[in-house]
Amino acid sequence: MSFLFSSRSSKTFKPKKNIPEGSHQYELLKHAEATLGSGNLRQAVMLPEGEDLNEWIAVNTVDFFNQINMLYGTITEFCTEASCPVMSAGPRYEYHWADGTNIKKPVKCSAPKYIDYLMTWVQDQLDDETLFPSKIGVPFPKNFMSVAKTILKRLFRVYAHIYYQHFDAVMQLQEEAHLNTSFKHFIFFVQEFNLIDRRELAPLQELIEKLGSKDR
Repeated sequence: MSFLFSSRSSKTFKPKKNIPEGSHQYELLKHAEATLGSGNLRQAVMLPEGEDLNEWIAVNTVDFFNQINMLYGTITEFCTEASCPVMSAGPRYEYHWADGTNIKKPVKCSAPKYIDYLMTWVQDQLDDETLFPSKIGVPFPKNFMSVAKTILKRLFRVYAHIYYQHFDAVMQLQEEAHLNTSFKHFIFFVQEFNLIDRRELAPLQELIEKLGSKDR
């Protein structure tokens, strides 16, 4: 959650997405922050009793967007067209961008360009009231879960790129504890609700196993 970050991380890549204060989703976010504070991440990601699964996933998806936004915002000066001409997570994994509407055929582009496309696309989904309703009583659409899964799958790629290409910079900025805690929270959440296919997580499989084994 955002409270994990130091003041240096206040620079975000895209504007922060705020959940309206006083709304039920805001209460859920506060609940999540309180349980996170206990340090038990496996417990913190569980669906609170009596709550709607879609709403819980929506609140957390917004929060992960904000976290990754901050993390990437701290290292943008190191992620350039020259340093990262392709969007990759190590030599075996390369990502090409397509959003199905503006760019239908996947295009190869630099990491900063890809992440800009990705975060703008995610922001557009989160701002769409028909996909992410913020008002009480407005139902989530039938395709909500598949949209959320696509968003989370793509946000994972930003974590993967940061770990593979920019971990030195993260360490230099002394942000590795924030990155690891944020990623661990993200992974426990997607595992709890089976939101990302195991194959998609392959670039960071070793790290994921290491983070999980520490909690057993």
